[in-house]
Amino acid sequence: MATSNQYNFSPSLGEIVLYAFNLIGVRPAALVQEHFESARMATNMMLSRWSSQGVNLWCVDLETVPLVQGTSTYSVPSDTIVMLDAYISTTTGSSTIDRIITPVSRTEYASYPNKEQQGFPTVFWFDRTLSPEVTLWPVPDGSQTNLKYYRVRRVQDSNLQNGEQVEIPYYFMEALAFGLAQRLAMVWAPERVAIMKPLADEAYQIAASQNVETSNMYISPSLSGYWRA
Repeated sequence: MATSNQYNFSPSLGEIVLYAFNLIGVRPAALVQEHFESARMATNMMLSRWSSQGVNLWCVDLETVPLVQGTSTYSVPSDTIVMLDAYISTTTGSSTIDRIITPVSRTEYASYPNKEQQGFPTVFWFDRTLSPEVTLWPVPDGSQTNLKYYRVRRVQDSNLQNGEQVEIPYYFMEALAFGLAQRLAMVWAPERVAIMKPLADEAYQIAASQNVETSNMYISPSLSGYWRA
């Protein structure tokens, strides 16, 4: 087969904007500055919504926080959407041991009678404010080295200048184009909204179905607490 043997298709936001306007019947010759400003805002609003709809795997990274004895609360980067798995690392000589810790709610953390109790942390509370923080309990007693956690961060801002690309993977490109076309139609071609919405929804669902980890999950009942009288 005479194929390209290339994998370089990665259009800039400007190219995607032109395509999105074409989808709603607005030709390049008709575009003015206001069209492009509308498209930039619509793109970033849509990326904000995508951050809320699920775990974007391409935006998951690992953060490391050095632990301090007697300090329970630590700052979390403000671009964090949600914390995922967290664990405590303890380094002794050349050996490092990791132990998973689990999340608790604000209510559960508030129920602990001694919030200054020191020991090996077993749970964390993620306080999702504008300046987010994570609080550990029990409070680190100095024998632990680092808190490590996976988190979902926000998608990088999208701009039209200098041929910038959008921070999305290949399998989300159609979802971006159709979703952007639907949002632009609401302003520039209202008669096309009914056509674009089902196409945008379908494209997003197809992309989202691939945005998962492929691993087995096992569910089994815990019988240790059951007994007969």
